Amino acid sequence: MSRISMEQVKHVAHLARLAITEEEAKQFQNQLDKMISFAEQLNELDTDQVVATSHVLDMKNVMREDVAKPGLPIEEVVKNAPDHEDGYIRVPSIIE
Repeated sequence: MSRISMEQVKHVAHLARLAITEEEAKQFQNQLDKMISFAEQLNELDTDQVVATSHVLDMKNVMREDVAKPGLPIEEVVKNAPDHEDGYIRVPSIIE
């Protein structure tokens, strides 16, 4: 007997906004059942001596030093703006 029902497959497809046929639902049911079986096999492994990891490789994020630099002068920033006033770029209101 399958660990996942056709109703569950159709429900997940509906949540994912997928239109599936009966044949596809049966195929997905079979595939999902195999995935669940594999996950259950993994649960049987003794992992007490295994250190928890977030990645199999020792990864390190290399970031540059955050250095503050002066920005562009206001006149330079607003010179190409189609509409500006008092150093601010004016845009149309989009509040509905």
